[in-house]
Amino acid sequence: MNIVVYPGTFDPVTNGHYDLIERASRMFDKVVVAVAASPRKQPTLSLETRVALIEEVTADLDNVTVTGFSCLLTQLLAQQNARIILRGLRAVSDFEYELQLANMNRAQAPDVESLFLTPEVENSYISSTIVREIARLGGDVSKLVHPCVVDALSRHFAQDPSSPKTQ
Repeated sequence: MNIVVYPGTFDPVTNGHYDLIERASRMFDKVVVAVAASPRKQPTLSLETRVALIEEVTADLDNVTVTGFSCLLTQLLAQQNARIILRGLRAVSDFEYELQLANMNRAQAPDVESLFLTPEVENSYISSTIVREIARLGGDVSKLVHPCVVDALSRHFAQDPSSPKTQ
């Protein structure tokens, strides 16, 4: 079975992420979306929420599974019997960091390969950071994320006293 792991924080999952997941689902027998706990990044949404949102967003893709993780990515790949890591590149600025990660992963597990995909043009400017900031400030993110993500962000920022739209 040809398995690819698509790791990320997905805080939140965006249309750009879905674009890559959907395309990978046509190239691989199984796509594992691996949601990193990433406590250093202090995610806005909990790991459980991020996993649940991706499960909902990808419900139409039969060969996609979603899992949270807090171990080394190469350890997760071994657990999933996978050797390929999928990463997205939106711009040249992403490449240097992604190359560094790919080389580090290969140093940890020499049989692991990294595959880079670029999103469709209409998704190339979307980042989770920008989506979070727009949502935090009360802007419309409905063209950037799935409706369930819009709802989750709205609920989160309505409860967050530091959100400008609730002050």
